[in-house]
Amino acid sequence: MALDELKITQAIIERFTEKLKSALNLDVAIVGAGPSGMVASYYLAKEGYNVAIFERKLSIGGGMWGGGMMFNQIVVQKAGKRILDDFGVKSLPYNEEYFTADAIEATTVICAKACQAGVKMFNCISMEDVVVRKGRVCGLVINWSPVEMTGLHVDPLVVHARYVIDATGHTTEVIKVIERKMGERLLTPSGKIEGEKSLWVEIAETTTIENTKEAYPGIFVTGMAANATFGSYRMGPIFGGMLLSGEKVAQLIHERLKGEKGKSVDE
Repeated sequence: MALDELKITQAIIERFTEKLKSALNLDVAIVGAGPSGMVASYYLAKEGYNVAIFERKLSIGGGMWGGGMMFNQIVVQKAGKRILDDFGVKSLPYNEEYFTADAIEATTVICAKACQAGVKMFNCISMEDVVVRKGRVCGLVINWSPVEMTGLHVDPLVVHARYVIDATGHTTEVIKVIERKMGERLLTPSGKIEGEKSLWVEIAETTTIENTKEAYPGIFVTGMAANATFGSYRMGPIFGGMLLSGEKVAQLIHERLKGEKGKSVDE
């Protein structure tokens, strides 16, 4: 059978359009396809929620792709190994406390499992604004990343979501938009982004999980975005806290969604 380039093009356009249409009214919209964002998406999708991730870059994985300084191995502590085991990522004991895993395997397996669980993954799409109603975030304003990068004046599109997760890492992209545009207090001690402190692994691994919580009505922070928003340290090339943070934010939002069953996004 001869291949038909028009049919191939038509298939891509139709299938992508179907996926995008199914993501216009989400239970959870996640910005950033790093480890914590992908882990959160997986656990939420397994609960049956309509979940999508919007990633600015062409590739997924955030900082996990590169391990430490492009030595593509990651380290997790005992608690973090449980998440790797849950996804079926192979790990090797380094000593009694630490385990190593291949960064490429960890990234691709977690992404694949999230997609297979029903997560809609959109790469090359940037979040440029948020939708706010009655003092609560209820959606995202999105555009193609090349549009953002080239500064073209192209109007964006909108997706609605019951909850949004900022998983953008050190830069806290979603929270920055809220702080800059809304002029309202965040749920932080100062009411503003507290800012990320220098590397201190022992403290940062714990506070990454502690700071995984709601930062403004309707929006939660996870991973490094949690520490940067609430003012703790960065943790460097250890990823257990990132994985556990993704699990925690999924649990927190699941509890909220269970209590809101039957309500519309705008309520």
